[in-house]
Amino acid sequence: MTSTNTFTVTAGYSGGAERRGPVTIGQANMIRCILRDDPVHINIHDVWPVPAGTRLESVVEALRTLVLRHEALRTTFALGPDGLHSEQVVAAEGEFTLTVVDHQVLPEDSWRYAESVARQARHGRFRLDREFPLRLTVITAAGAPTYTVLAASHAVADAGAIAVLREEWLALLAGRELPPLTALTPIELAAAEATPEGQRKSQSSLRHWEQIIRTGPQAVFAEPGAEGVEGKHPQLTLRSRRAALALARAARRTGSPPATVLLTAWCTLIGHRAGQTSCVVAVPTSNRFQAGLARTVGTLSQDALLRLDLAVPSFDALLRKAWGAALNAYRHSTFDSVRLWEMIDRTTFERGSSFARDVVFNDVSALPATLVSTADWDRAEPELELSWGPDQVLPTRVLAFAYQHDPLLHLSIWADPALFTREEAENFLLGLVRLLEAVGTVDVPFDSLTGLTGVRPAERGADWTGVDGCWVSPPAVARALGTALGGLPVHVTADDPVGPDGGPGLTAYIAAGDTVLTPAGAHTALMKALPGRPGVLAPHRYVIVQDPPAGAGTWAQQQVLVEGNGRERPVGHDD
Repeated sequence: MTSTNTFTVTAGYSGGAERRGPVTIGQANMIRCILRDDPVHINIHDVWPVPAGTRLESVVEALRTLVLRHEALRTTFALGPDGLHSEQVVAAEGEFTLTVVDHQVLPEDSWRYAESVARQARHGRFRLDREFPLRLTVITAAGAPTYTVLAASHAVADAGAIAVLREEWLALLAGRELPPLTALTPIELAAAEATPEGQRKSQSSLRHWEQIIRTGPQAVFAEPGAEGVEGKHPQLTLRSRRAALALARAARRTGSPPATVLLTAWCTLIGHRAGQTSCVVAVPTSNRFQAGLARTVGTLSQDALLRLDLAVPSFDALLRKAWGAALNAYRHSTFDSVRLWEMIDRTTFERGSSFARDVVFNDVSALPATLVSTADWDRAEPELELSWGPDQVLPTRVLAFAYQHDPLLHLSIWADPALFTREEAENFLLGLVRLLEAVGTVDVPFDSLTGLTGVRPAERGADWTGVDGCWVSPPAVARALGTALGGLPVHVTADDPVGPDGGPGLTAYIAAGDTVLTPAGAHTALMKALPGRPGVLAPHRYVIVQDPPAGAGTWAQQQVLVEGNGRERPVGHDD
């Protein structure tokens, strides 16, 4: 290990405008996450290579300019008497500190070293009411800056904002003058969100989400092994010139943007692997497609919820739907997250389901100076390279980031090892490349996906069945319900046409014995046990009997004490 010298540099700034106002929807959402989640997972980071010949003073001065230029970097969040950080406060003046780590000689793999420094800076929650929102470190070699690394509070910046800052910082170091600001500031955005039009947009988003949560599959990956709420997922990265060429050819043949082709191919293969006819995917969007927000430095990112109906004959047929469906999802990605989760809790209780953010696809390739923190910029352009990275604890089944479309397709996934072995995860990305290559030539029929991609659909036993648009295991429902009720005997059937669409519905027979039990009590107990059980859907009818059948008797022949759907006042036979 080379010897190092570490010291700090404090830079003051003044001349800004002091302002106060309510927080934005995005800020409020991220503040809740910051106060609740592990900071390693919620804070974000980036590594900015410093152009050769740049002096440390220039690095500091460029950062000072950005702090004065962008109100978000001078923002803290006042703690109100109600204990909430509901007001943003923009300082007119202040200071920030950089840690300088000077090496005689940089470690051999300097990029990975800088990346590790940035990741380490993500530890520890930002003190929202008083801490500068960037943790800055400059790595130098014999006094010459080589990397500026930072961790940022997600309350003031998302990946798009960090990309804007990096682009402007590099422009300042190159001696270029930055154009006047035209993007909305966070305080201006909060004011726009509070207008009647802003309120209508938020309401419309909630209706969009509710329709999908009420009718789509409750989980994309509902199959044996898909249990638990979160776990450690290893990172797998694809960097491929071959895949980039295939994507470009597919875009030319279909006349569609590469991003739409890639998203459609991803949903196609995810749905095929999951054995679903509908793919629901969270697409984190910065809402930067809206006028005035493209270059806003702030936290705008919220999930767009996209549902694609895969019951079509071929890729081109799905692609024709995908563009409009994606735009519609993006338009409905501005919402108050508290009201969103209130709606989700109400809707899932009524449906008897559990919302699972199973699949997340985040394409950040269009962002300026795209945040790519997984590979050295100076590496060669491989024909096709797969590499494994560190594990990360995630509450998803599959998370994907698309960093770059050209000249490489640069894509990272974190796939649940309970569903994807390392070999299966690698084969999935190879299957994606094969699908893109085929789409570049012909319209791919969906009945050929297994042979074409090498990706096989999930295998479910005979005890699995389709109910209300979801894959469900009635025996698993019986086990979960019995456990939730303290071990009472339970039998579940999927024969009666009581589903919301008139199709098969679930009926649960419960032998209550001496226990006082109502359908509402049974439903409430099961709903508490539902998260992490994607193959379990709540019964549409609860039938409570005294004892389980004996001998040749059946559950349906038992005397019914009370029955109902559990979502409303139960109907007793003695009424």
